[in-house]
Amino acid sequence: MITTKNNKENQKTKVVQNLLAAMTLEEKIGQLFWARVPYGNQIEDIQTYHLGGYILFGKDFEGQSLEGIKALTDSYQSAAEIPLLIGSDEEGGTVTRISSILNAPFQSPMSLYQSGGLEAVVADTKTKAETLKSVGINAGLFPVADVATDSSAFIYNRTIGEDAKTTAKYVKSVVQELDKNQVGSTLKHFPGYGNNGDSHTAIIRDDRSLEALRQSDFLPFEAGISAGADSVLVSHNILSKLDNVPSSISPKINKILRKELGFNGVIMTDDLDMAGLANFVNQDEAAHQVISAGNDLILGSSYHTQIPYLLEKVSSGELSEERIDESVKRILSWKYELGLLSTLEK
Repeated sequence: MITTKNNKENQKTKVVQNLLAAMTLEEKIGQLFWARVPYGNQIEDIQTYHLGGYILFGKDFEGQSLEGIKALTDSYQSAAEIPLLIGSDEEGGTVTRISSILNAPFQSPMSLYQSGGLEAVVADTKTKAETLKSVGINAGLFPVADVATDSSAFIYNRTIGEDAKTTAKYVKSVVQELDKNQVGSTLKHFPGYGNNGDSHTAIIRDDRSLEALRQSDFLPFEAGISAGADSVLVSHNILSKLDNVPSSISPKINKILRKELGFNGVIMTDDLDMAGLANFVNQDEAAHQVISAGNDLILGSSYHTQIPYLLEKVSSGELSEERIDESVKRILSWKYELGLLSTLEK
């Protein structure tokens, strides 16, 4: 068993290294972007910017059928030299894009947990994974690993409404089920929303101590990481006792994830268009700071200016190609795990 696992790891390393060695700097930088599907030029942008992937939002499902979405994602993959991460937010309840075209919408994790415990959650995750895969979506941007004790808190209805230890069991179960089905998992929103406000609309400062987070909010993230989570999404909330910048551009937050929690997978940002970051720093410089902080994937829609900006930063020596290579390796490794690079194996 160990030999098989080692062989798989060796094969993955080989495929990723060979791919990386053949890529231009422009292609590498393109991989760092998991972009909202643009309103126009969807196919051209995949080819021009060498994007790492597309995220489908509500507008992309409007008036569509499951067959239509499959045709759409197939057309995106056909245009890409390196297969794309194709995602949509599929937490269930108030945050699910595909439910608008399903006969039975996906319920919120809280409803599922309250009605049928972890068994109901796992069964739902399996159905969700199969549905997403059937239309060419390979990552669902869930589970929510946040803990909120105040029922009026912004994030509360997207959590299971339980304490950190129970939430940790929930996160572990979801990650394991997604892994079985080869659909990408994303723990969000590190370092944990708690009872704080909405960073879609404002800059949020979180005054809790690191110690308080370690005893509560970090537990579901640790459980997800131990269970083999593919990725972690970092919020724009400012952890004011640790840093004076949003978590998504904080090297200190990145270090906690990498060193303290031992996470070696893909770290992505919350959407760069959200006010929690957009009101703090401009889009282009935000992209630079995200990567400089050690993160891997940029979520947003300003790639057409951010990619040239990152290229300039490499030319000026402010951003090293080695830093970019580290992230691209992690992104390609995730794509390998999702079975996306099988056609590229020699």
